[in-house]
Amino acid sequence: MFESDVHAYLRAAAGDTAVRVPPFLARFDEHGDGLFFNYAIPDDGARPAPGDVRDLVGAFAARRRTPRLEYLPAAAPAVEAALLAAGFAAERRLPILTCAGTPPAPAVDGAFEIVHASDDALLWQVARVQSEAYGMPEATAHDVARLRAVAERGGLVALAVDAATGEGAGAAQFGPPHEGVSELAGVGVRAAHRRRGIAAALTAWLTREGRDAGITTPFLMPDDDGAERIYRRAGYERAAEILHISLR
Repeated sequence: MFESDVHAYLRAAAGDTAVRVPPFLARFDEHGDGLFFNYAIPDDGARPAPGDVRDLVGAFAARRRTPRLEYLPAAAPAVEAALLAAGFAAERRLPILTCAGTPPAPAVDGAFEIVHASDDALLWQVARVQSEAYGMPEATAHDVARLRAVAERGGLVALAVDAATGEGAGAAQFGPPHEGVSELAGVGVRAAHRRRGIAAALTAWLTREGRDAGITTPFLMPDDDGAERIYRRAGYERAAEILHISLR
């Protein structure tokens, strides 16, 4: 089942520091309270009691983090009702796309080279591109360390380089695969280089490179219809839905 495979990947991506709060697994970022680095995933088929939800809220509160989950409702249909009863509210529902075949090579307007980012100089460029693209604070050494860990654990980090200036224009990454499953995330392009096909080119390039790295089930989560159209040009199609839900 695709949904269960994605859940297994998300649990593996949570790492050794994840905290078990039955029937949930919670991941926490000790360096910051960013929502996308602090969330829980329920067990497949979980039917949490009110006390289970209170325990989960307490685990987040103890770490001064917003109680929050990211999960695929189809794999745990009873969880949402239990969370809503405890005062949680849905943030958004996003489609999950996957690519079953070999993606095409989208046309790019301009001279750009896509390279593997493995050394710190390139990883700094990736971190700066992603920070700018997503409107985040200036990149830090912690951001670079997180990217370095992705590469060292078998993931892929890519940088689109402007051939004219040698500067990073776009970036993206695959997390370390789990049983062939991996998320393509952090696809970002600097404002000055948008609408040139760079995001689609990065997506297609990484997907092809991922096949050689053992990624047989790539997936991604577009933020909106515009982003989804970009990923469709790179060969991705809808396969499931993910729910982001939190207690504010």
